[in-house]
Amino acid sequence: MITVKTFVFNTFEENTYLLYDETQEAVLIDCGCMMATEEKMLSEFISTNRLTLKRLLCTHLHFDHVLGNAFFSKKYGIKPEAHQKDVDAIPSIKEQIKEQIKEQRQSRVRISIQEVPVTKFIVGNESIRFGESELTSLLVPGHSPGSLAFYSRKDGFIVVGDTLFRESIGRTDLWGGNSDLLIAVIRDKILSLPDETIVYPGHGPSTTVIHEKFNNRFLTNNY
Repeated sequence: MITVKTFVFNTFEENTYLLYDETQEAVLIDCGCMMATEEKMLSEFISTNRLTLKRLLCTHLHFDHVLGNAFFSKKYGIKPEAHQKDVDAIPSIKEQIKEQIKEQRQSRVRISIQEVPVTKFIVGNESIRFGESELTSLLVPGHSPGSLAFYSRKDGFIVVGDTLFRESIGRTDLWGGNSDLLIAVIRDKILSLPDETIVYPGHGPSTTVIHEKFNNRFLTNNY
């Protein structure tokens, strides 16, 4: 059985997920550590629980979800993995932060930037194995061109990044976003899962497929 441990990191309150099973092998999804205290919190949890970190997965490459990739890539000798379309379409962390500062007029924002390139690519419907567990990658574009979700059929949950939130959906005004595509892919790829499936988003609390079917104003037209 997969244990899902949630950490809330950085000033954007991004959800970083550490998944592990009885073998103590683990995968890290959307490593958003921004400060040394956050890096320490996560690495100490891994050490205390004697976990072996096998893969560093990215639902997408917006900067608040990848700020910790360089540190954990170096510490554990693993490369971040994402979809090729996000690598092609989304600017560097440094360029994204410049746009964020401009958008919010926050000239005093200071983020220590370290980057590590994505050289391992995940495609849709790929099997991702660790220990005795398996995730399936789902390509869910709309928030970004290469957004991915990671689904465990056996354990009944899906990690969706910024594709879907509790009673909301991801923004689509960033690089390669598409609102019509986003809503269509949520209905096709996520709301088609069993009703009791737990949905772990990139920000905010978890939800379930059935809750979103009947309470998400962006999606309820078909239900």
